Amino acid sequence: MDFLDVIILLVIAAIAGGIGQGLSGYSWGGCFVSIVLGFIGAWLGPIIAHKLDLPMLWVIQIGDKAFPIVWSIIGAALISFVVGLLFRGRRD
Repeated sequence: MDFLDVIILLVIAAIAGGIGQGLSGYSWGGCFVSIVLGFIGAWLGPIIAHKLDLPMLWVIQIGDKAFPIVWSIIGAALISFVVGLLFRGRRD
């Protein structure tokens, strides 16, 4: 994997993480948090898909790595939603 592949992977992870945060309705950071959230979603999403016997949707091959776009967004949205529920302030 060369430098350009890493940059492309970071950009796609940032976009997936940003969309996931938008879907969950809770944004808790900037670009770096979106990248991390995109990678966590790319790790968690396929696990959920495998457990539920669902197909991998829209997988992009970057170098020697496969990045599942749809499941990354779903995983990022789930993580963001859970963090939003845990750390969102109470409204009195």
